[in-house]
Amino acid sequence: MATSYEDRVLRVLAYIHDNPAKDLSLDALADVAAMSRFHWHRVFRAITGETCAQAVRRVRLHRAANWLVQSNRPVAEIATDVGYPNLKSFRRTFSEAYGSSPAAFRKAGQFLPAHPRFKIGDYPMHPVVTRTDPPRRVIALPHKGDYTRIGKSFEAFGALCESRQLWPQLGPVLAVFLDSPEDTPEDQLRSFAGAEFFGDETPKGMESLEIPGGKTAVLTYKGPYSGIRAAYLSLFGNWLPTSGEEPADQPCYEIYLNDPRVTAPEDLLTEICLPLK
Repeated sequence: MATSYEDRVLRVLAYIHDNPAKDLSLDALADVAAMSRFHWHRVFRAITGETCAQAVRRVRLHRAANWLVQSNRPVAEIATDVGYPNLKSFRRTFSEAYGSSPAAFRKAGQFLPAHPRFKIGDYPMHPVVTRTDPPRRVIALPHKGDYTRIGKSFEAFGALCESRQLWPQLGPVLAVFLDSPEDTPEDQLRSFAGAEFFGDETPKGMESLEIPGGKTAVLTYKGPYSGIRAAYLSLFGNWLPTSGEEPADQPCYEIYLNDPRVTAPEDLLTEICLPLK
């Protein structure tokens, strides 16, 4: 695909993530892309693997899921802020995607990272193993800000890989998180969205980074991405204090084992990797 088409897709993906409450109809997004409605639909699907409507729905509901479990905002307010002013329509659409109503989803486990009922050692349990991970060369796009919104950079990364036919040179899709949300202001958090790379030259517009590999604690989390933050509390609050292990001076990274575009949220699998000394 020509670079101009890459630019149009990236512009539209960013617009969807930044404006979930706005008009995100096919016509509106075609205007953002500066293309005819008919041809834009085909270009977007060819590069992203989804229709515009599928991408909009997924991004909106992912944002809603995060707000449901990480805030006490009213459901109706969340629905409006992700583009569903009709609460009944939002409840139905969310239930179809996540298998439960918004209220039930919020109540089930209540994955608030600082929920008052959680005490050290009392976080939700997830399986953890130690293993020796190989060194990895990663190509990625940078993301700055709220970690729960790194999907915006993943959308752009996936579109570029599809456009440039990079997938045969890639290994696992992963994210690297450079800062701790506990001591870094949200707007200054730094992370990367990318994949292991087996090619030679770093593709234009991407960054290259190295994961050293070595002894690693790996927590396998199953479920919607909105619960990952609580899984970190399980790793650091349940497993680490009793493990006898000490973290290395390296950032955590996540490996995504299936594709959120074709996998139900409750079946998503994520490996949270903590390098050890």
